[in-house]
Amino acid sequence: MPRTAAPPVTSPAPAPAPTARRRTSASVVLRSVLDHGPVARSTIARLTGLSPASVTDYCARFTELGLIREASAPRRSNGVGRPHVPVDLDDSRFVVGGVHVAVPYTTVALLDLRGRVVARRELKHEGTDPGRVLARAADGIAALLAGAPGCRPLGVGVALGGWVDRESGTVVEHPMLGWREVAVREVLGRRTGLPVHVDGHSRALVNAERLFGPARESGSVLHLFVGNVVDAAFATNDEVHHGPRSQAGAIAHLPVPGSTEPCACGRIGCLQAELSERTLCRRAREAGVVEGVNPMHVVAAAAAGDPEAVRLLVERAAAIGRAARLLLDVLNPETVVVTEVGIIHREDCLRALREGVGDERAASVVPTSFPDSVLAVAGGSVALDVLYRDPLATSPEAI
Repeated sequence: MPRTAAPPVTSPAPAPAPTARRRTSASVVLRSVLDHGPVARSTIARLTGLSPASVTDYCARFTELGLIREASAPRRSNGVGRPHVPVDLDDSRFVVGGVHVAVPYTTVALLDLRGRVVARRELKHEGTDPGRVLARAADGIAALLAGAPGCRPLGVGVALGGWVDRESGTVVEHPMLGWREVAVREVLGRRTGLPVHVDGHSRALVNAERLFGPARESGSVLHLFVGNVVDAAFATNDEVHHGPRSQAGAIAHLPVPGSTEPCACGRIGCLQAELSERTLCRRAREAGVVEGVNPMHVVAAAAAGDPEAVRLLVERAAAIGRAARLLLDVLNPETVVVTEVGIIHREDCLRALREGVGDERAASVVPTSFPDSVLAVAGGSVALDVLYRDPLATSPEAI
């Protein structure tokens, strides 16, 4: 009989890409574990409205990916019947890299799946050439990973001020750094060999608040970032508004009534010119409070009892409150989160901020949930937001 030819050897067909509905369902299941773990699968089904069978399927997949694990102690339901085995995040296995590029330095960090900083360091800039800054950031992430051999990276998140196009991973324009059309995702991806995600730092921090902070209970959140760069981000129904080419939140050139500060744009009294850390430090030098350009030195002088330092910080916080009140009138968020050095460290600045907002909405205005790690969290949260939105896309190479 003629020999039958062996069938051709073929590679297994790739798994189909998850549909939008499946991505959404996977996201709400993993978010439920983040928010409530250790938690029984039956409780996840009740919280999400998904069927018990669907929740079991997603939990099995997440366990396979290494994102969750079964908790050690099973729980009985009302003391009778078969015990429930709760699931929780497995935060011992994976990390994300975080990069935040500020004007004077870059912060690099590793974060676990709960948004907690595992390791970090600051890299003072030796010039702001984008190629050099990003190369040092990649080397910094590599060094942190080398010092944490048990941690496997899922990707790198990059946050910075200016105009950042999230979809293309490009810094369109950052005047203070002198960057224009810098392909951050491409450059860092090539140097690290990891998936890279890029966003503006206010949007990164509003995502951090809705994932890991008390604001996750709010239906809408406004984040106001006041550093050398001043910008904002707004999230409603768990979605951050980006606008065309991610230009939403550009508030640097809103006019400040009565301000005489010249702005680099050629106008007088722009919000960023009035409130930036550069302006704070210049005024502190003119008042004899400090000699340098580090705003934390102004905070330290205020803590030591310098009345001029206190005045500068409190007046700045009150002005931020008035700016926040304007944004509140326009957007009407449930919660406003402000990231600014004085408000983070001083109760009198927080009071001045709330007085500037006004009594009616003062209680809705809070400082950042990450006072000791805000820049590290900003970078890492860009990557963590991607993970929690589409956990089924977790790289199999990381397993």
